[in-house]
Amino acid sequence: MTLSIAIAGAAGRMGRALIRAACADPRFSVAGGTERSEGQFLGADLGALAGISPLFMMTTEVADHAAENAQVWIDFTTPAATLDALAALKNTSTRAAIVGTTGFSAAEEAQLAEHAKRIAIVRSGNFSLGVNLLAALVEQAAQKLGPGWDIEITEAHHRRKVDAPSGTALLLGEAAAKGRNAPLKDLRLAPYDGVTGERPEGQIGFSVIRGGGIVGEHDVRFIAEREIVTLSHHAMDRAVFADGALAAALWVADKPPGLYSMRDVLGL
Repeated sequence: MTLSIAIAGAAGRMGRALIRAACADPRFSVAGGTERSEGQFLGADLGALAGISPLFMMTTEVADHAAENAQVWIDFTTPAATLDALAALKNTSTRAAIVGTTGFSAAEEAQLAEHAKRIAIVRSGNFSLGVNLLAALVEQAAQKLGPGWDIEITEAHHRRKVDAPSGTALLLGEAAAKGRNAPLKDLRLAPYDGVTGERPEGQIGFSVIRGGGIVGEHDVRFIAEREIVTLSHHAMDRAVFADGALAAALWVADKPPGLYSMRDVLGL
């Protein structure tokens, strides 16, 4: 049997990558996709959007129409759009979702957790296998090296990305904070700007680069007085995120309601 998926933001870069990846894998079928009501690709054929043969299935602005025959919803859009779509899924038989959207506020995080009481959600700032392995290594390094080593996380993305630091950078920051047995909110440094004073020991700094068409680059530096350890990941093709999201969809399709991570999917 194939797993039927519906894709939010089907005309976006991730939406198109997801359609291509799903149509190339016999384990999946594409059941529908959404596009913004003001978007120029509303009503466009999903296959044509992805640069493959027509699927004779058009984008719609209504999430529950797109997900009418889907088992899993996949969403890499915006926090407000994602939450609206999850609410609309109540009108469908869809019982699982993949959420790669980043930039949620604390209140929006709480809403996401409420939806996870009804459906199974895999939520991650990054669906790459390499990034999730990196997060596990960052946690171990933070635990072993201790607070005497400063931690600086640098991330770079394309000029069109609207949130900063990236969801992946925050995922890595959470891993580092976990290694130091503290929540990230207690260890996160404010951005360096002006006269900041001496760097506090044991805290975690973030630096952001935006430009061109960078897919995604993340470096985590552990810096001591006499040596530096750098752990890094560079994404060369957006397809790695689509592949990871589809792997997560296969894993979560039969799971009970709850909020899961890629670590759960990969058994890390």
